[in-house]
Amino acid sequence: MRATGCRPLVKTSDPLKKNKPRKSIKKIDSKKLIDKLLQQEFQTELKNRFQVLQELDTAVENLCSYKVSPTLYKQLRQVCEDHVRAQILQFREYPFLVHKNIIMIRSIFLFLDRTYVLQNSLLPSIWDMGLELFRKHIISDKLVQNKTIDGILLLIERERNGETVDRSLLRSLLSMLSDLQVYKESFEQKFLEETNCLYAAEGQRLMQEREVPEYLHHVNKRLEEEGDRVITYLDHSTQKLLIACVEKQLLGEHLTAILQKGLDNLLDENRISDLTQTYQLFSRVKGGQQILLQNWSEYIKNFGTTIVVNPEKDKDMVQELLDFKDKVDHIIEACFQKNEKFINLMKESFETFINKRPNKPAELIAKHVDSKLRAGNKEATDEELERILDKIMIIFRFIHGKDVFEAFYKKDLAKRLLVGKSASVDAEKSMLSKLKHECGAAFTSKLEGMFKDMELSKDVMIQFKQYMQNQSDPGNIDLTVNILTMGYWPTYTPVEVHLTPEMVKLQEVFKTFYLGKHSGRKLQWQTTLGHAVLKAEFKEGKKEFHVSLFQTLVLLMFNEGDEFIFEEIKMATGVEDSELRRTLQSLACGKARVLIKNPKGKDVEDGDKFLFNGDFKHKLFRIKINQIQMKETVCIKILLLFPSILILCLAYLYVLAELTLLCIFSNIFLILGGLCPKLV
Repeated sequence: MRATGCRPLVKTSDPLKKNKPRKSIKKIDSKKLIDKLLQQEFQTELKNRFQVLQELDTAVENLCSYKVSPTLYKQLRQVCEDHVRAQILQFREYPFLVHKNIIMIRSIFLFLDRTYVLQNSLLPSIWDMGLELFRKHIISDKLVQNKTIDGILLLIERERNGETVDRSLLRSLLSMLSDLQVYKESFEQKFLEETNCLYAAEGQRLMQEREVPEYLHHVNKRLEEEGDRVITYLDHSTQKLLIACVEKQLLGEHLTAILQKGLDNLLDENRISDLTQTYQLFSRVKGGQQILLQNWSEYIKNFGTTIVVNPEKDKDMVQELLDFKDKVDHIIEACFQKNEKFINLMKESFETFINKRPNKPAELIAKHVDSKLRAGNKEATDEELERILDKIMIIFRFIHGKDVFEAFYKKDLAKRLLVGKSASVDAEKSMLSKLKHECGAAFTSKLEGMFKDMELSKDVMIQFKQYMQNQSDPGNIDLTVNILTMGYWPTYTPVEVHLTPEMVKLQEVFKTFYLGKHSGRKLQWQTTLGHAVLKAEFKEGKKEFHVSLFQTLVLLMFNEGDEFIFEEIKMATGVEDSELRRTLQSLACGKARVLIKNPKGKDVEDGDKFLFNGDFKHKLFRIKINQIQMKETVCIKILLLFPSILILCLAYLYVLAELTLLCIFSNIFLILGGLCPKLV
């Protein structure tokens, strides 16, 4: 049985005995083979290396086929260990070559690695074996380790200083440390310590030397550079700690100093790109966004306060507030990524500074609305006007004195409605709708009532015109009256003046007409709202003057004489003293001087004489003489002195015991025939 069993083995082995490669393999000693391949690694020229390595690889495969793998592996380990020990001095000078040797050895003994080693779980792979030997004999050597780490750190320092270094060398060395599992303990800790010291010193120095935009640009550049190092040659596990170190030393330690030194300038100059960079960098640091929020709020409060509290800026206050609001909105959108925290704090800051001066902002906002809704405003189309009103409403939300706004808005709305100065009924109603949405129906109920009164007054005037046509003496004066509910409209101080007989007659005609339809009502007239167009003849020719009722009464006196003193005019017109002085100032001391004051001067004093200016000249045919207005406040009753309109109009207020109404006379053409050679 045994002889039979051996024969096939002999037979199968006979052909192999005749095989020349087999005979040559038997003669190869594994230790000599390993020595040979190591020598070939260092000494073989590049052009012959591929052929030699192929032969060695074939030899290893043949050895493994003859079941000498355990011996081969053991001897390989011993030869490698001896080789490493023998070359330790060289490794201290140039340690990364070992890394390449391990790769080459593994490629030659790949067959051994994938067969014998793979089947023995307790054996380390050839790669791991090489790393273990290198770690044991080379990296554990303090001289090698220190020199290697110091060399790596020196190269990184040079690169940070702007020099060009061999990045592939750094990548190989750090990859080797990572493979040897000594990256963190031998390199990373020391690397981060040096990085921390470098950027701490750099941050202190550059904060003194550079302006904020330049400094932030440098910080951003440093962060990009360190991120690139992680990608190129550092281990990815270092990224978080490295970036945190840079952020802390270049940003975290200087947050307050950066903002105090440069934020206001960036905001004043509207430097969008720099502000965007500031927000992005501060958002990376713990607490950075919060301190930026605080400084953002302080800037808004300080800048806004300079607009609000300075009386010299009252003329342009609202427009400056609107421009400032547009500016901060754009910064929030373009730089702060529409961050809700910045939006909410901006609103709080606006509300804080805009109410530091009680009542005045509310008054000026109302006047600004009036300037936009008044006829003659050619600054904007309907769409642009709507956008302007929306922006004004945003500012309106911040003010606390909304009742003050309502008082001035009502007064200005009354002016626009009563003298036909509203630019657009649609725009008026749009603004009313916005106020209603913002403040509720109770806030706008009286304002809505004003519009209703104007509509009802149109119907009344249609009936009055028909009534006048049926009169035996309709007269040559066209009268328009507005019937207004007193509770809806501003309160006007009644003023008694001496009207001309023609005016009194017209007043009685309307009184008869109206009381005939509304018996039991009592009329009380308001004279401060009257306006007229007077036709006058001068040496230069005829002119038309658009004047108030008080101005009208004064000018009509000069139909009876050429010269009057102040006391005579006061007695004849019945106009209150201070009101009369302002009226005479507008006629004798303004741009259109229809009267001559003697003595000359801006103020009207007792005993001053006033003469009709027959030599009056003006390039325009129709001339508007504005009444000098009394200063308005929220503490006294509002006295309205309207600009003149294109026709002679008398405005009066009347009240009923049961129902208080406001009646406005307008559109009265006064033609006195030949009674007046000067004023016709």
